Parts: sequence; structure tokens; C-alpha cells
Amino acid sequence: MKVLVVEDEQRLAALLKKGLEEHSYAVDLCHDGEEGLYMAETYPYDAVLLDVMMPKMDGFTVLENLREQGVDVPVIMLTARSEVENRVKGLNRGADDYIPKPFDFGELLARLTAVIRRNKGLPASTAQAADLCLDLNAKTASRAGKEITLSAKEYALLEYLVVNKGRVISRTEFSEHVYDGDFDLDSNIIDVFINKLRKKIDREYEPKLIQTKRGVGYYIPKEEE
Repeated sequence: MKVLVVEDEQRLAALLKKGLEEHSYAVDLCHDGEEGLYMAETYPYDAVLLDVMMPKMDGFTVLENLREQGVDVPVIMLTARSEVENRVKGLNRGADDYIPKPFDFGELLARLTAVIRRNKGLPASTAQAADLCLDLNAKTASRAGKEITLSAKEYALLEYLVVNKGRVISRTEFSEHVYDGDFDLDSNIIDVFINKLRKKIDREYEPKLIQTKRGVGYYIPKEEE
């Protein structure tokens, strides 16, 4: 999944990016409210981590603008303010959750996963296609009960396919959701990772899950085809 982090403290933003990428998220960063609003309006994200106290535009105003424009991306507010009235203010303006600083990264990760699941209507902890099962908490995969070792990027691509099973995913959409904004659209890296995934989850199993729609993209069918 792809996350936008809007945080003016650049060291904290970099730490969040590193931690989330280690858990198979793609992450874009920006450091002021105006840029954050532009990014969230312009690009598709699965969630936004939004600081409150920022230059140019505070997080409450960013959130209010997003909701007024119909952008329903899940938003978790990050702030040093811990008073009840400020938490209520954020939630009333459309925030999905609120975490005061300093926070435990494990808790933030759990809350982030939870708001994305709720928004996408995913089950509490697993996603499945045929006998392929993903543990959305542990970020692991197994097929026919056998664990499959995946890199963080391989898992991210596979999770996106499984969550969107039945729908063809183009290379551009893959790049928008599982890579950050520096991804080279002319690269063949998506095809390389798809081939790696096929070797790991399809070569020794039936049915073959990862299908190609020529000239369009890749998909996992909802039912065996």
C-alpha cells in the first residue's frame, strides 16, 4: 500500500519512511501543509499520516480541505498536542485516527493497517486467493499451508494483487501504489518482480494465480479460470 507522510520535522519523516518501507509500504514525503494538500489531492494514496503543526498550512486545514473536496483517503493525525479538545477537533474534521507524539512505531503501524483495512473492507487479518493466504499483520504469505519467503517489495506487489483480485492492475497503477514518487515509469522492474513472484507462488502449484492481460497488466482471478 502507498502512504503519504506530511511532517515538517524531517528527521521524524525520514524515520517513518524507513520504518514503513521495511513493512512493505511505499512512502512519499512532504514537509509543509500546502504541498501535503496538493499531493493528497493529486495522487492516489491508501492513507495519509498528517502532522498538525506545520508551515504554510496546518494539518487541520489540510484535512478540512481534503474532506470538502471529497477526498476520502484515510487520515491519521500526528501531533505533539495530546489534549482531548484537539483530538476531538481532528476527528470532527474527518480524521480516521489520532496519535499524539511521541508515539510507539508499532502502535502507529497497527493503527495505519487498521484504517486501511476498514476503508477497503478487508478482513481483520488475512487476505486470500485460492489456497494462497496473506497474513496482513505479519506481512507473510503461504500457499497450500507452505510458507513462501518474499522480499518486502515482492510482498507489497502480491498483496496489491490479492486485495484487488478480479481486477487487472496496470504497470502504472502498480508503480503509483507500491513505489514512491521517484519511480521510473520506463523501468521494467514491475515485470521483473512479477516473474519472481510467479516462480515463488505459481511454479509448483495449481491453479496458476498471476495472470497477464496482454497490453494492459496483471491480475489474480476471483475464481479459477
